[in-house]
Amino acid sequence: MMDGCSDIMYYLRVVLPLSKAIIAVLVLFYAVGYWNSYFNAMIYLNNRELYPLTIYLREILMADQIDPSTVSDPELQAQIAQMAGVIKYALIVVTMVPVLLIYSFIQKYFVKGVMIGSVKG
Repeated sequence: MMDGCSDIMYYLRVVLPLSKAIIAVLVLFYAVGYWNSYFNAMIYLNNRELYPLTIYLREILMADQIDPSTVSDPELQAQIAQMAGVIKYALIVVTMVPVLLIYSFIQKYFVKGVMIGSVKG
């Protein structure tokens, strides 16, 4: 114990600053897990107005495309298939943006945690 320091001050001034990297990693993992959690909403929600964004994105990704037998022009079929692929890739990028934003703010703690745990010499 430090002289004149209570347990709470010891925690705030010594323990908490040393564990910032660990807390940052846990926050990032929890945020990614929360962002990707759609299964509980899929099971428990009946009202489509209450669905989270990830359910809508999943529905778009898993939706059946236009039946190729309804379109007789092969060039139009190819354009429709290409457009469906572009939409799917755009949705994947949209789902990654929040995680990338969080990671950009927490990255310095990852580097700090690696440097604190490294062996010098």
